[in-house]
Amino acid sequence: MNKKTLFPLALVPLAATSLQAQSNIQAERTDKRPNIILFMVDDMGWQDTSLPFWTQKTHYNELYETPNMERLARQGMMFTQAYASSISSPSRCSLITGANAARHRVTNWTLKKNTMTDRKDKQLTVPEWNYNGISQVPGTNNTFVGTSFVQILKDSGYHTIHCGKAHFGAIDTPGEDPHHWGFEVNIAGHAAGGLASYLGEENYGHTKDGKPISLMAVPGLEKYWGTETFVTEALTLEAIKALDKAKKYNQPFYLYMAQYAIHIPLNKDKRFYDKYKKKGMTDHEAAYATLIEGMDKSLGDLMDWLEKNGEADNTIIIFMSDNGGLASESGWRDGKLHTQNYPLNSGKGSTYEGGIREPLIVSWPGVVAPDSKCDKYLLIEDFYPTILEMAGIKKYKTVQPIDGISFVPLLKQTGNPSKGRSLFWNMPNNWGNDGPGINFNCAVRNGDWKLIYYYGTGKKELFNISDDIGESNDLSAQHPDIVKKLSKELGSYLRKVDAQRPAFNATGKPCPWPDEVK
Repeated sequence: MNKKTLFPLALVPLAATSLQAQSNIQAERTDKRPNIILFMVDDMGWQDTSLPFWTQKTHYNELYETPNMERLARQGMMFTQAYASSISSPSRCSLITGANAARHRVTNWTLKKNTMTDRKDKQLTVPEWNYNGISQVPGTNNTFVGTSFVQILKDSGYHTIHCGKAHFGAIDTPGEDPHHWGFEVNIAGHAAGGLASYLGEENYGHTKDGKPISLMAVPGLEKYWGTETFVTEALTLEAIKALDKAKKYNQPFYLYMAQYAIHIPLNKDKRFYDKYKKKGMTDHEAAYATLIEGMDKSLGDLMDWLEKNGEADNTIIIFMSDNGGLASESGWRDGKLHTQNYPLNSGKGSTYEGGIREPLIVSWPGVVAPDSKCDKYLLIEDFYPTILEMAGIKKYKTVQPIDGISFVPLLKQTGNPSKGRSLFWNMPNNWGNDGPGINFNCAVRNGDWKLIYYYGTGKKELFNISDDIGESNDLSAQHPDIVKKLSKELGSYLRKVDAQRPAFNATGKPCPWPDEVK
């Protein structure tokens, strides 16, 4: 008998035992980095919650019911001055690239390839902005190219899940598909930034034979068609299935839970509707309230999953909205327009606080003090370096400059990256609705002071935000020195990042930069 054959056969039981032991070792996760859930709400205003982000409770805080936001706040830190852009696409593109909207030039909402979504204006012409969105690869015109932080997470060992609204790139561009951005799993994300219907009875915007009734039809949820499952619930159920799978992988996960709620249409969620009607609310406002509570239930369901599966103590949860609440359309909102985000002025699409100030909560067990508050300001692009730092990733390469600054020192209460920092916004577009602070403007905030400049008229407004959160008292005439200083800073920044500005129809000449107007 050949001894060379005998020797390996003799080791078979030992090898099997060794493999079994190795399998048992692998069953315990070796990568102990935290899981991260970014829970992004669509069009949620600063006051669309029972959780008071102001110094006092408002009428809206009394009206809406968001017990799981309250629960999350008890676990972590509320940020009372978190900012985004005033419209979805600019915010989401800043989030995933870390670039300010003035730099990435996706300054209005995107949908069809090579198609601007701006309304025509009698006085001004919109610049050639990046209406095709963003991409990780070159080759598409009117597109900003940037490295995704999700790609960096994935490459470092995170399992990455996208669920819900994407809105990164126009139809038939690489950026339309969340997989392109480093997500291994995509649930219902595509180019559109809204939805045709929340209702399973309406197949989320599809006909009975499966044809989409509009470009806003929600994809990928066919199993819920014809049921009474609200889209918010369907997305949550699918996210939980993805988490069940992720847990078996023994690696940290990143879940981007991007609910379509509370974007229009205001389909009522029947699970909560009667409750709000009994509070005396109109049909529209009661339906709006149900979208809020349904979103909050989704947050609670994910938190419950973490607790039941032993992941709560090693999971960071970040709660955020992409822009202010809708307040400019009488067809959807009842009451006096532009007041639905009180005490803030205006709403979605506006550079006033109602359009850009968002409800941010961060829970990070063992790191962030429970039931804490932070009044320092930050901007949506700051999420990029912050999330990577949370994941222990300090060195990484990107093709684009990163404008965001990590706010981990604010979370750990070890420093203040907001001190002396200026925040910038640029909206050289005509969104489509009208109202206070909407369309053709740019702004800078430094400390308590905020300057807004209107491209078409050259008008400047100056507000002390700490004294006048509703921006009702323009102090530009009383403080010309501050106006001059902030105008110079704003103009210099916009030129530095190669920002865009509209032009006058009559002459074709570009509007002046803020520091070119006295």
